[in-house]
Amino acid sequence: MFENLSERLGGVFDRLTKAGALSEADVDAALREVRTALLEADVSLEVARSFIRAVRVKATGQAVTRSITPGQQVVKIVHDELVRVLAGDGEAEALKIDNPPAAVLMVGLQGSGKTTTTAKLAKRFKEKLGKRVLLASLDTNRPAAMEQLAILAGQIGVDSLPIVKGESAVQIAKRAKTQGAMGGYDVVFLDTAGRLHIDDVLMDEITAVRDIAQPRETLLVVDGLTGQDAVNVAAEFDGKVGISGVVLTRMDGDGRGGAALSMRAITGKPIRFVGLGEKMDALETFEAERVAGRILGMGDIVALVERARETFEAEQAERMAKRFAKGLFNMNDMKAQLEQMVKMGGLAGLMGMMPGMGGMAKKAEAAGINDRMLVRQIALIQSMTKKERANPDVLAASRKKRIAAGAGLEVSDLNKLLKQHQQMADMMKKMGKGGGMKQAIAQMMGKGGMPDMSKLTPEEMAEAAKGMGQGMNMGGGFPGMPRGLTLPAGLSGMMKKK
Repeated sequence: MFENLSERLGGVFDRLTKAGALSEADVDAALREVRTALLEADVSLEVARSFIRAVRVKATGQAVTRSITPGQQVVKIVHDELVRVLAGDGEAEALKIDNPPAAVLMVGLQGSGKTTTTAKLAKRFKEKLGKRVLLASLDTNRPAAMEQLAILAGQIGVDSLPIVKGESAVQIAKRAKTQGAMGGYDVVFLDTAGRLHIDDVLMDEITAVRDIAQPRETLLVVDGLTGQDAVNVAAEFDGKVGISGVVLTRMDGDGRGGAALSMRAITGKPIRFVGLGEKMDALETFEAERVAGRILGMGDIVALVERARETFEAEQAERMAKRFAKGLFNMNDMKAQLEQMVKMGGLAGLMGMMPGMGGMAKKAEAAGINDRMLVRQIALIQSMTKKERANPDVLAASRKKRIAAGAGLEVSDLNKLLKQHQQMADMMKKMGKGGGMKQAIAQMMGKGGMPDMSKLTPEEMAEAAKGMGQGMNMGGGFPGMPRGLTLPAGLSGMMKKK
């Protein structure tokens, strides 16, 4: 998310923070580069100009030029202004789903990802908010649209409105409203039809459905890859139908991200969620502080820890902590660690959430350190027998050849894995001696007073992340990685060697 913009701004701020003192000319030169970066990221000209004006006023005062760390002061000013642009002038109200059955109207152009996003939101409401959800497809135009939503509903374990052929969108909305009330549902999602472009037929249909359903929320789903035109689409829908929030999809792609920066400033509507993939759990709440941190390479430790808690069961964590405290770490443990990393979004996803590591993703990819490597390593471990996993020391040359052949890889790949395992085992023994591992796992699971980083300044956030990462750096882990979230030791060393 925002990879290109983050890379460009990172280069500008690296030069700023390395300078001992800043003149107004230095700040002006940096802001010209920031303005170019914003425009290249598809941020609207109006928003880019306003952004630069606001930053220049704050960045050219004596407080900055006489500061001990003027470069960092400018970065903080840019961070704060990014938050203001992304969040607007006031905090967005919570979603209005407190009056059951609350109707949520999903609107947008065809191909924006409405149906998938509807299912993702339903899953989130069911699992995180404990809501009873009903899905209803009002798309009578696209072939198999209703069947698609019904299949997704079955996959995530929520109910869908039975399909009745020949009904209009308005008739389906009436039936969904009745079923929602009679069935005791908390939330009813209405997935409307889309078009390839905005036309009167589309708007008339959505307006009629809106009048019948009287939705508590009308969420516009916009494809983040459409760039600046996404803002125009949002303005059109808001003017003709009225929207209460925006969901940006495909934000994991190679789009430039400018739509998110322009959306709130131009439409005044909050961005509620961002879609980061096709999987049903690939949806995140849009929080300006954390997104600004990612854009400026400060990472998002809060999201990293949240993702860890979602994928790491407390019992499993306690069990692992006890094993590691005794210095026990075999191939089954390493396989669990590798699978944990895949679940948490893979190497690129993890590095994007670690302070200062966003720019390392491409270097790691070029060095062959990527999610494919994790999959290959898991395949090697799966090719081992139970005895070999429990005690890797028994692996003689003949066994290594068999294991490598079973995974379709070379013996050299297995040797690298065994070396990483040994490094990691040594690290676990060191951390286990003083009871540090149990404390680290407890902190990761929220038992040790995890700081609320969303309320910290960029400097405090970086310092807190640095502190959490010290335990990991013993074994060659990545800087900023929370203690207890272990990456295979030696990966950072491998990148340096490359």
